[in-house]
Amino acid sequence: MDKFNQVQRAIAGTPTSDGDGVRLTRLIGTHLLPELDPFLLLDHFGSDQATDYIGGFPAHPHRGFETLTYMLQGKMRHQDSVGNDGVIEDGGIQWMTAGSGIIHSEMPEQTEGMLSGFQLWVNLPADAKMTTPKYQENTAAEIPLEQHDNGTSIKVIAGQTAQGTHGIVDNNYVDPNYWDINLPAGEQFKDCLNPEHNAFIYLYEGQLIVGNSQSIDAGVLAVLTPAETLLLEATEDSRFILVSGQPLHEPVERAVPFVMNTRAQLQQAFQDYQAGTFINQEA
Repeated sequence: MDKFNQVQRAIAGTPTSDGDGVRLTRLIGTHLLPELDPFLLLDHFGSDQATDYIGGFPAHPHRGFETLTYMLQGKMRHQDSVGNDGVIEDGGIQWMTAGSGIIHSEMPEQTEGMLSGFQLWVNLPADAKMTTPKYQENTAAEIPLEQHDNGTSIKVIAGQTAQGTHGIVDNNYVDPNYWDINLPAGEQFKDCLNPEHNAFIYLYEGQLIVGNSQSIDAGVLAVLTPAETLLLEATEDSRFILVSGQPLHEPVERAVPFVMNTRAQLQQAFQDYQAGTFINQEA
């Protein structure tokens, strides 16, 4: 095993649209990277043109996985079939466990003329596919912020850094890390990732050297090799999300918006939804 994580694969995002014509860039969930166990999808949405997203994501169902929505700038209004409604504000997050079934809508809004953020889909293990739906939702002020002497800042949304900063999101299924890192030009960032977990970096501003060799530019997702130490250096002011999690090593049968383990379970999800018995089912 290498001492430092290296770039195993470097993938540029694929422009696409979802919901009611919302334009976005898809990093995970394409033919280039269908999934990275336990991660099923990663979208980066961002625009100063309201027509790119004004239709939002009207009511749609989910079963069998979790989503993390992280708003860099802008707001996301949400409402669902189990009585929840609210707004994810600038810099805030929402971790939604769809579990046995939920129908929800998400409607984006600009802040100061801009909308930007991410949505990550995380698989649930077989024994938790039909768990009760729930939310964890937090404002920007509630997310722990770790500051380094060299000007580096880390928003620790999930997981724990080497310095002991613990994220706001609890998830015992895949023990994820989800950090938003701001690394000044010419500075290095060092930390540790579990070498048994799958990990990636998505650089959305700047330029980075990963390990001690490969450079990646903004708009690139880098799947990392396992290693003892993560070492990154910014050749210009850079912002990126660092995500890792324990792979489930389970069969995946998916047809958006459901992710199950067998074809029969997938068919049952569609039948339940069409019959109006989709939510509040027991495992």
